[in-house]
Amino acid sequence: MKFFHLVFALCLLRSVSTSHLKYHAIFNFGDSLSDTGNFLVSGALAFPVIGKLPYGETFFRHATGRCSDGRLVIDFMAEAFRLPYLPPYLALKEGQNFKHGVNFAVAGATALRSVIFYKQKIGSRLWTNDSLSVQIDWFKKLKSSICSTRKDCETYFKKSLFFVGEIGGNDYNYRAFVGGSINQLRASVPLVVKAITNATRLLIEEGAVELVVPGNFPIGCSAVYLTLFQSLNEMDYDRNGCLKAPNAFARYHNTMLKAELHKLRQKYPHANIIYADYYGAAMRFYHAPGHYGFSNGAVKACCGGGGPYNFNNSARCGHTGSRACENPSTHANWDGIHLTESAYRHVANGLIHGPFATPSLL
Repeated sequence: MKFFHLVFALCLLRSVSTSHLKYHAIFNFGDSLSDTGNFLVSGALAFPVIGKLPYGETFFRHATGRCSDGRLVIDFMAEAFRLPYLPPYLALKEGQNFKHGVNFAVAGATALRSVIFYKQKIGSRLWTNDSLSVQIDWFKKLKSSICSTRKDCETYFKKSLFFVGEIGGNDYNYRAFVGGSINQLRASVPLVVKAITNATRLLIEEGAVELVVPGNFPIGCSAVYLTLFQSLNEMDYDRNGCLKAPNAFARYHNTMLKAELHKLRQKYPHANIIYADYYGAAMRFYHAPGHYGFSNGAVKACCGGGGPYNFNNSARCGHTGSRACENPSTHANWDGIHLTESAYRHVANGLIHGPFATPSLL
């Protein structure tokens, strides 16, 4: 009985642990890991698969433009702070109340401006031209509708949480998927990290004081990388079945990002700049998938067109020849690229309840 009371008390503590954080709004910038509908509204593709089931089947019961079967990390963050889900910026209607925040993220977005990719002859690969800088411009345009005076803005933004990413993954993906080597990807890291920290700086100068900047996920554990870069050499894989080289690259990006965020903290000591360790939060379930309920593993996609990791580029989730698994909650990977709602929940919990946010969110 004492054990039951202890467990109950711990659960109760966890459920109310964010109640003292009085964030009145969340503003989010990023790519498909946090887009709640902007790509769909933008019309960048005539018939995007994320606009139909099985996307959205788990929680919303219909497609919302989220690249998953249900909620994303940003949705769980909104729930944690008892805020409504963030409306996509491009879907805002005249007179709509968005005092609790807005989502500017767009699936396929890059940290670098799209013109850079066109100069490198890979612009045709881009899903969207709505890069991080475009999203920051959207925020600036919307700001006058949020607060009218400097004092009002200071008061409002002190109670607002800004998520800058995850962003940058696509900058590497677009290059990697056209044959770019790890060394070529590494060469672009300083530019990508600079774009992320520059956006963070601009938001601080616009009045943001509470900011979360996530790092990259362990991409060597994703079904798309495991499929496209599969190797016959067992030494290329770690004990979790993930590719070592892409994961080492993700860690390199994250190390560079943390170093630049440290410089930003020194320049803007009044701002609380939090690094979100998506890599560490996700590696927990890649290391022990069964412990987190992923009985079908963490690297094989729930929705796909077959193959060892259920990722087939010619029959991707939502396309002819693909199908979704019966229970997405038993998988960490949703469509080969993105995670399931269950996996995103574990990542969000790792940020909210620790230890994967530095400094702590609580």
